[in-house]
Amino acid sequence: MTGDRRKFRREGEERRREALMAATLELVAEGGTAAATTRAIADRAGVTAGLVGHYFASKEDLTRAAFGELMVRFSDLSLQAAEAAGGDPLARLAAYVAASFRPPVLEPTRISLWAGFINLIRHDPEMLAIHRATYLRYRDQLQALIMALPGFADPVRARPLAIACNAVIDGLWMEGGLLPDAFGAGELERLGLRSVGAILGLRLEEEA
Repeated sequence: MTGDRRKFRREGEERRREALMAATLELVAEGGTAAATTRAIADRAGVTAGLVGHYFASKEDLTRAAFGELMVRFSDLSLQAAEAAGGDPLARLAAYVAASFRPPVLEPTRISLWAGFINLIRHDPEMLAIHRATYLRYRDQLQALIMALPGFADPVRARPLAIACNAVIDGLWMEGGLLPDAFGAGELERLGLRSVGAILGLRLEEEA
């Protein structure tokens, strides 16, 4: 019974942490980081302001945790899409790229969140460290998928290709989120697959 109570308490605490991070992201998306005050976060999460300090040392720590959770989620969603595509390396890469141009990765609120965090990344070394780690997480996943392709196993060759492909994906993702009405249905996905395929000398669009 004691073990069950401890497990229940841990699960409850984890849900509260997740609720606080989710509330932080919602507020940043709506009004930037200035809107994510401790009281506003607590109200949105349905807890008292004092309880925020029980889970996070400061509002800054909560903001960093929420940002890290957001960015990890992006790469996890893309990786899940690749894994669902089966064992063919080309199909897995195509699915990974395509996921960046489909909901829930490509949504206007995601761009609002990214824009809200940019200034913090530039001025907070810990936020910069989180950004660096999550950027490398995504790029390393992309590089691993490229290296799984026939003829691409050399990491010296695959690394600059992954950097270039990642830059194309980021650019199209940002424009698609800022100007969703400027692109037709599925257009960004086709452009992303075609552009990444052109960098690699492959026809990814047919695999998606």
